[in-house]
Amino acid sequence: MPSTPSLLIGCGAGFSGDRWDAAVPVVRTLIARGGPAVLMFETLAERTLALAQLRQQQNPEAGYEPSLERFVAPVLADCVRHGIAIVGNFGAANPRGAAACLQALAQGLGLPPLRIGVVEGDEVLPQLSPAQLAQVRGPRAQTPVSANAYLGAQGIAACLRAGAQIVVTGRVADPALALGPLLAHFDWPEDDWDRLAAGTMAGHLLECGAQVCGGYFADPGWKDVPDLAQVGFPILEVQADGRFIVGKAEGTGGCVDERTVKEQLLYEIHDPAAYLTPDVVADISQAWVQHIGPDRVEVGGVRGHARPPTLKATACFEGGWLAEGEISYAGPNAEARARLAGEVVRQRLAALAPGLQPLRCELIGVASLLADDAGEWARAQGEALHRDSALADVRLRVSARCSRRDDAELLCREVLALYTCGPAGGGGVRTHITPRLASESWYIPREWIRETWSLT
Repeated sequence: MPSTPSLLIGCGAGFSGDRWDAAVPVVRTLIARGGPAVLMFETLAERTLALAQLRQQQNPEAGYEPSLERFVAPVLADCVRHGIAIVGNFGAANPRGAAACLQALAQGLGLPPLRIGVVEGDEVLPQLSPAQLAQVRGPRAQTPVSANAYLGAQGIAACLRAGAQIVVTGRVADPALALGPLLAHFDWPEDDWDRLAAGTMAGHLLECGAQVCGGYFADPGWKDVPDLAQVGFPILEVQADGRFIVGKAEGTGGCVDERTVKEQLLYEIHDPAAYLTPDVVADISQAWVQHIGPDRVEVGGVRGHARPPTLKATACFEGGWLAEGEISYAGPNAEARARLAGEVVRQRLAALAPGLQPLRCELIGVASLLADDAGEWARAQGEALHRDSALADVRLRVSARCSRRDDAELLCREVLALYTCGPAGGGGVRTHITPRLASESWYIPREWIRETWSLT
């Protein structure tokens, strides 16, 4: 009996803000190689989902990936013609809205109606009783505005087995976007932990787009990457036994070697021997990575253990407002003037809106990433920083978390007032107010969550 052919899985996006044209060379390569293939889009981070929840609160028809059409339009017709399934978590807070958008896009491109699978069930709040909610939620007194569980790969696999050309999900574990197609293609048993773990790590290498192809890896003079401006996106060739080869789209920049693959394997892994996902606990402590040709690296030796009894969920709460104001100072003594401006705003707001404390004042490029909200680090280092630097171009950023919009507007007003209230030479003011959602993690018994799927 002939063995099942390998499956090619390419990645067209690694996050919501990724390049809109990245999938084009990936699809071109998948077509040229022939055989079964899938294109995945990973566009849903925790922050992205929180923003989607806010958009849907304002407009019930919104809430899916805002760049959905820009991501998919360049490749949709070619994927349909060549039988390349598309799988993406671009449904965010509104998977059915995303499916409707894709159907309208297909119609606009002159394509026949698509078979679109929709995976749902990640919305936690409608599924939990008051007693269950009380059991899983933390000490926060607020009522959550949303809570989404990380679903696994089973719903995606079911949609593909039913003939879906596109599968749209909301919150699923990122690697499930690749594991779902692998389950459907190879028909791996749900308790074949080693192969499920291998498929999960294949998805983990794909999920961040160009990172495994040298993007996040690049560090000039230490880890040089060729033609980074045209960095390619990854394509994996996965075998029935779970081994896989990591490569990238043809004719693109970047590189795939043992170093890029090892870095991405370890990315966001808290314990290499126990990477918890909804589908399996993956163990890469004995995995091996071998360079087998130009931009081709084989990975094997991944092991797996039974999936956890709980699903992780991210719960979001109303978090007030984030107020930001920026102003630039240039020329002689610019850094000192920027420091004085920050102190002026700090003193003014301490009197006018004490609820804004702590107020974060940063000198971008001098004391920003390493600074703290209270400004203690910057004050402790200020004398040394001032002595060792001769900065003639400094940008001050002032920010605070506000429970009231009035306070947020006041902060922005105080930064704007620096134009004429001093110190000298400030310019280029930018202010912005953003509604915030705070979040926390819950762990929910998986039997409480009812995952569903359907074809539209």
